[in-house]
Amino acid sequence: METVTVERVIDAPIEDVFAWLTTTTNYTSSPLVLRCSLTRRGLAAPYGVGAVRRHLWLIGWFRERVTHYEAPHCTEYVVERSLPPSRHELGRMTFTEVDGGTRVCWTTRAEVRIPLFAASLTRLLVRPVIAGTFRNILDAADTALTRAPSLK
Repeated sequence: METVTVERVIDAPIEDVFAWLTTTTNYTSSPLVLRCSLTRRGLAAPYGVGAVRRHLWLIGWFRERVTHYEAPHCTEYVVERSLPPSRHELGRMTFTEVDGGTRVCWTTRAEVRIPLFAASLTRLLVRPVIAGTFRNILDAADTALTRAPSLK
């Protein structure tokens, strides 16, 4: 089981950053994300506790369920099914106000379920790919939230 953590400061208010990153249909702004959908709304918010999301990324397909939602500071999820098959213990994003905007810390704990080589495959290949995908999504959030509107 490997833990991957990616951090970034986005020069935007915490409420805006939280809203953008918890609305996972926004992830299609990243070239590494092909499709995202909300298949079940959460209890208190569309992407809140109980929400079910489906994602098709270049690295795989994932069905996730939101398990914790504390706007605008934290959200957690678990991957219930995926291709390639994986074991997933934790997905968490935390949001903290800092000088210069909002610090986002995105952590996941998972491994690929391939019996003989799961640990080494996860460490050598999957870990850097997941980190790169998370960074790319955070880049898309930064661009969406900080780009000045174009003049017409």
